[in-house]
Amino acid sequence: MAGGKSGQGIWFDPRTKIGLLLLCILSAATAPSLAYELGLVALVAVYGLFCGKRRYALIGLLAYAVGFLLTLAALGYTKGTTRTTLMAFLGLVHKVYPCGFLSGIMISTTKVSEFLTAMNRMRVPKTLVIPLAVMLRYLPAIQEDWRFIKDAMRLRDVYPSFLGLLTHPAMTVECLYVPLMMSASKAADELSIASVTRGIENPMPRTCLVQIRFGPADILAGVCFLAYLSAGRLLFV
Repeated sequence: MAGGKSGQGIWFDPRTKIGLLLLCILSAATAPSLAYELGLVALVAVYGLFCGKRRYALIGLLAYAVGFLLTLAALGYTKGTTRTTLMAFLGLVHKVYPCGFLSGIMISTTKVSEFLTAMNRMRVPKTLVIPLAVMLRYLPAIQEDWRFIKDAMRLRDVYPSFLGLLTHPAMTVECLYVPLMMSASKAADELSIASVTRGIENPMPRTCLVQIRFGPADILAGVCFLAYLSAGRLLFV
């Protein structure tokens, strides 16, 4: 499988995804205007649609659109210290959001075995690959623990929300963050041991059921992101 269908979306090489993330970071860091950043988020959303993450892409785009409108409102209807504070916060959101949006798509559409094989093809040192592999396996485990903790909290009439934190701060911290930190520490140790047991430190080349190679979809995605980065230098300055 290379550049074909994977589930409900198009399969992209993990190396392409890393390259797209780097281009997205450069585009967001050097974005000349809010309109350019909105276009960048829209481009990421289109990429998510092709990857099969339709609901995630649409929700992410709508959430950014709300933030975009709030920024325009802050520019037009606030002054002085309030405007400076809001723009500092919203400016940081605009810089980070596209990269986090794309990272979420990457993580949810990339298997750990594919990622490790791609990293080996790139001759990346294992001192960097192993922590990243553990992190990729760690995120789904934490999400599952988070759901279990929220269900347990609701049985005690404590709701894991901002309002619940304001009304019952001590109980929320005790029932949410303490179990989550304990579970995170235990999950990290277990995942590290499991990775070593499954031969993550084996110096021999890894094998993978999926053929890790570039295809037409990878080239097209790279060209689109690179063209958008170049367009920001030519059209929006």
